[in-house]
Amino acid sequence: QVQLVESGGGLVQAGGSLRLSCAASGRTFTTYHMGWFRQAQGKERKFVAAISRSDGSTLYADFVKGRFTISRDNAKNTVYLQMNSLKPEDTALYYCAATSGFNWHTSTSYDYWGQGTQVTVSS
Repeated sequence: QVQLVESGGGLVQAGGSLRLSCAASGRTFTTYHMGWFRQAQGKERKFVAAISRSDGSTLYADFVKGRFTISRDNAKNTVYLQMNSLKPEDTALYYCAATSGFNWHTSTSYDYWGQGTQVTVSS
């Protein structure tokens, strides 16, 4: 069992930056690949980024490439999402999730989810 708690969301102006964190409980953090998803109000949940459990491989949605960076610190059981050049369309509830599978862009592949942290970008 893994429990995930996100933090770092907030209100920021367009062009600004935020860093989201996701702290995982338990000793099995390194057995999971980690992902970030987001869900805007009234819309479906979308894949944002993912990182492998060990070799640092990453995957990004096209709409965040070059602006967002996912990273993890296995010693701290934490995964991060650095978000730069934020746009109003990035406004959403951001979730982190853990998967032992390899379909990182698919939400149904993930075994555990956090409660989400709200990111609001003003124009």
